[in-house]
Amino acid sequence: MNIKDFIKGFKNHPVLFIGAGVSLRYLEDSFTWDGLLKHISRELVGNDEHYYDIKSKYETDGDYDYTKVALDLERDFNDIVTKDRNGKFKNINDIFYEHMSQGKNISRFKLFISELLKKYTLKIDKQDEIAEFKKIRKNIGSVITTNYDSFIEDTFEFKTLVGNEILLSNPYGSIYKIHGSFEDPNKIIITESDYKEFNERYELIRAQLLSLFLHHPIIFLGYNIGDNNIKDILKTIFTYVNPNSDEAEEIRKNFLLVEYEIDSENQDVTHHDIDMSGFSTIRINKIKTDNFIDIYKGLSDLNLPVSAMDIRKVQSIVREIYAGGNIKVSITEDIDSLQNGEKVLAIGSLKTIKYEFHTSSEMMEQYFNIIDESNHQLLELINKLKIQESQYFPIFGFYNIQDNITKFNILKNNQIKKIRSLLEQPIRFDVIHNDVESILTDPEMSQAKKNFAIIHGILNDSIVLDQAEKYLRDYENKKTTDYRKLLCVYDFKMYASEREFNEVSVVKLDS
Repeated sequence: MNIKDFIKGFKNHPVLFIGAGVSLRYLEDSFTWDGLLKHISRELVGNDEHYYDIKSKYETDGDYDYTKVALDLERDFNDIVTKDRNGKFKNINDIFYEHMSQGKNISRFKLFISELLKKYTLKIDKQDEIAEFKKIRKNIGSVITTNYDSFIEDTFEFKTLVGNEILLSNPYGSIYKIHGSFEDPNKIIITESDYKEFNERYELIRAQLLSLFLHHPIIFLGYNIGDNNIKDILKTIFTYVNPNSDEAEEIRKNFLLVEYEIDSENQDVTHHDIDMSGFSTIRINKIKTDNFIDIYKGLSDLNLPVSAMDIRKVQSIVREIYAGGNIKVSITEDIDSLQNGEKVLAIGSLKTIKYEFHTSSEMMEQYFNIIDESNHQLLELINKLKIQESQYFPIFGFYNIQDNITKFNILKNNQIKKIRSLLEQPIRFDVIHNDVESILTDPEMSQAKKNFAIIHGILNDSIVLDQAEKYLRDYENKKTTDYRKLLCVYDFKMYASEREFNEVSVVKLDS
């Protein structure tokens, strides 16, 4: 079956299970488990022989027990670095003693891993694929990962959960970091003792994850067919579910392993039997390919009755209800019978109630997320929004994604009119700046003038759009009129046609 047809069969929002292969694919400075331990050992002693000596002790039939390798290496690392207080790893010792002063005893070995993975660089040749990967977040329920780095949370902007936080979470919009995160080195799971402790307290977390596996399609990315993480998940499921039941068959249909095969353009999903070493033989779906873009496009185009974003929004309201929040819950078939309230959760028939939460203000606040995701389903709501003529609203970028916006010409003309009015303001400057930073740091310039200078700079090309975009993405308060003015100008300059741009007369500023 073709991968896009396979994905179209999903009846719920998929959950991603992400391994090291994803970081290796997209990050310049990433490691396999073996590669990470080897790198640490080389940094510690200056050669690879020390690592090979450790590794050779834990080989069985060609397989290595990296949990035991890590445990030995941790002991060596901590011992050597402790004895060399101000040497090569002085900063790790500094961090260690700072934590100790706060009553936190964290292994120097794990502190080094944390510092090593704190920053990363994206591969330039994967930028287009990463952009497609980012678009799928609108249809993803949650993510489970064994990776320590922050690439996934930075890309998806989901809530990160580690350790016991997993038990107190709502699944939608969450990233379950089941082996820990660089942000909390004490919770990194890498050595034999870490895994032993993890397995002893894993049962409740296992139950939480099992619920996801039973109700959602599961897509494994960044693993190979023999990975123990996949076998552990299958064992977890089929310990509780009879492998020969109808329910088990439904679960199997929803499992997909995406396995990397260099230069392959394959788009076909096949069956594969996994030998569970005496437990059972489990059949799952697999695709071997190097064409991840088509997989991401299939996930991005997935059209389910309720969006993942809607569910996340409802969950936040339900949490407030559980906490005793001031929210009215109404079960009704007539939405017009509801009284006005600060927050209302309405439950009724799909024929009479459709849940649509995005206002024009929310769309402006989420502008870059919507653009990044090419969220054309969400943008259909613009046809139902009341957008006043006096309101700033960035329509050009949205129309570039969703050309079925019937109000486009009206909203376009309003946006052009608003930009013209901004340029007609009689403001003069003592100094003309050509970049955002110098404008913001000019002590002699008022805030009103700064915004106007940035607006004019964007329109007359003295401020590059990449710089303007970064400023807007990082803008602290996206509810303000100043943000909306700047966003509309950026949107116009970025996405308007040459003919539309000629409708705005841009004059160079004079000091």
